[in-house]
Amino acid sequence: MNTKFIFMTGGVVSSLGKGLTAASIALLLENKGLKVAMLKLDPYLNVDPGTMNPFQHGEVYVTDDGAETDLDLGHYYRYSHSPLSKASNATSGQIYNTVIRRERRGDYLGNTVQVIPHITDEIRQRIMNCAKQEEDIDVVLVEIGGTVGDIESLPFLEAIRQFRNDHREQCMNIHLTYVPYLKAAGEVKTKPTQHSVQVLRQIGIFPDLIVCRCEEDLSEDIISKISLFCNVPYEAVISEPDVEHTIYEVPLMLKEHHIDRMICNILKLPNPPVKLAEWEEIVETIKHPKGSITVAIVGKYVQHQDAYKSVFEALEHGAIAAGYHLEFCRIEADKIDNEENLTKLLAGCDGILVPGGFGARGWEGKILAAKYARENHMPYFGICLGMQILVVEHARHVAGITDANSTEVDVDTKNPVISLLSEQQGVQDLGGTMRLGAYQCALAENSKAAAAYGTHSISERHRHRYEFNSKYLDTLEQNGLHLSGKLEGGDLCEIAEVTEHPWMLGVQFHPEFKSRPTEPHPLFRDFVKAMIEYKSAQANVCVGS
Repeated sequence: MNTKFIFMTGGVVSSLGKGLTAASIALLLENKGLKVAMLKLDPYLNVDPGTMNPFQHGEVYVTDDGAETDLDLGHYYRYSHSPLSKASNATSGQIYNTVIRRERRGDYLGNTVQVIPHITDEIRQRIMNCAKQEEDIDVVLVEIGGTVGDIESLPFLEAIRQFRNDHREQCMNIHLTYVPYLKAAGEVKTKPTQHSVQVLRQIGIFPDLIVCRCEEDLSEDIISKISLFCNVPYEAVISEPDVEHTIYEVPLMLKEHHIDRMICNILKLPNPPVKLAEWEEIVETIKHPKGSITVAIVGKYVQHQDAYKSVFEALEHGAIAAGYHLEFCRIEADKIDNEENLTKLLAGCDGILVPGGFGARGWEGKILAAKYARENHMPYFGICLGMQILVVEHARHVAGITDANSTEVDVDTKNPVISLLSEQQGVQDLGGTMRLGAYQCALAENSKAAAAYGTHSISERHRHRYEFNSKYLDTLEQNGLHLSGKLEGGDLCEIAEVTEHPWMLGVQFHPEFKSRPTEPHPLFRDFVKAMIEYKSAQANVCVGS
């Protein structure tokens, strides 16, 4: 096996940005012509994040093959072209569940089942599965979630120690740590980094590179100190300070520190120079925009950035493509009391986006937001639940079905315009049982969706239980709602558009999962264009008056 393996651990505190750093390294290696696969190992005991609270975990990223995964896979997608599948994310819950199922079947022939070797063997197998999911993978980059010293992480760290021991010439370790600045003392402190590296070394893992998250670039003295006490060469201590403008500067910063060269030298990989002209152009666009627009995000978790991480990123991609700066107006749907209140909240906004979600909280507030967008010709983009909101609002206030609703909100509603998918009837387990993964969708001619995509057949990823009720199809289409996208080979509605509106569109799938800064998703790109046109039209109205 010629595949090389990079293991990335984190020290001192969580949320340092291991996922961003790993994704940036993957981008740099791909730029050298290498094929990279990425794997996130999560120590928590949940089988996957599918049933976890977004306030605790952030968004659930969905792959084409229907895996509900960690949000870091979204970073992997946006920065690299790594294959992403069920082989790209593994949790302690999955690992232990697999081993216990085998024990119940008698696969271990009555042996005592233990963390070592059974759990660690399964972790090692997941690493190999990631390496073998496609042919000719040159590098597998494995990110271990959590922080060194956590009890939950120990089996994963032991597994990678064993793995490296068996593949000495094919593995390296990168440790991402935090170097704090104590304002009161006026000093940068290296002791936390020293301690986290000591813990790693006690386990038997010796970092080849240490990446230091910090507020400002580290001085030569601090780098020398970390090098000395952590037993790595001076040049292998890499400063990764907070970026000034955008997270898309991270690959450029790591390139300046020659991290790609050091990795290739250690692993004896081809080492041509990296050229990131496209990313440099993106950063320049962000630094020097043509103008500014504001989008209102109306949802349940708007104050928690990670809950809608891919949505925020995809909107940024659309703005970058247009050369504009994008401001976010975060509106908690359950705080919308009435139309007058909403009008004040939307002052200065150029468009409304209602993202996915579950449950009744904030439902009526989102309905009011869709109504405002329709009546004021403000661009509206509804994603998953946001499409269902669009449909119910249209049914109530245009088609005259005043009590139209979703059975998710009112199980006894007399007009279930949105209802539970037939295959979801009787489902008891919540985890992994929704309509998940990629499905083909056929687009109607002369629709805004077809114009955006430039084709009549698309593939998008789903994560939902409820769907448009086709019994109401004729009534709604007769009243100006165009169901412009349908499941290929079926009658499930995937896209709805308001005919007499400049840009009001909802999709049942999650297009945000397939957007990159270098390849903005067409629907987000066109939504941003519509917001720019709306702002321009409003400015002309003000001038005219």
